[in-house]
Amino acid sequence: MRRGYVQVYTGSGKGKTTAALGLALRAAGAGQKIFIAQFIKSRICSEHLALERFKDFITIRQYGNGLILNRPVTTSDIAAARKGLEESRKVMLSRDYDIIILDEANVAVKRALINVDALIELIKDKPTGLELIITGRYADERIIEAADLVTEMKEIKHYSKKGVKARVGIEK
Repeated sequence: MRRGYVQVYTGSGKGKTTAALGLALRAAGAGQKIFIAQFIKSRICSEHLALERFKDFITIRQYGNGLILNRPVTTSDIAAARKGLEESRKVMLSRDYDIIILDEANVAVKRALINVDALIELIKDKPTGLELIITGRYADERIIEAADLVTEMKEIKHYSKKGVKARVGIEK
């Protein structure tokens, strides 16, 4: 049986979710089952349409009410994120999946939607053989310490600074 590791994709640069989705695509090609919990996010994007083609291997659920960077967090945001973490724990302990991706979980911790201790507890309870991927800016030092692999995406230059909006198939 393979060990299974904890991977974290964090940092200010573009590509954290994309890296996790690339891993999911590779794993689906190998016949593995993947569960993706998207925290904060609430809209259907191009990746959802693509992943629908792999529904025998990839399950994706959203636990959010939309972006929270420029608005106050609501009790509804907190409830959605906590539901996502609770359901992710159940899925993880069911052992029905080979990989679990907690997309934007680091941001959910930073904005106090979920407690860092609850995420650390989930990491500690990870069954042997399961791969756990956690994405999002602002990875807490305790999450970084608990991980086996940490990749920091660093923004050097981004065309959004020149007014380029999110494009279908590229950013959404």
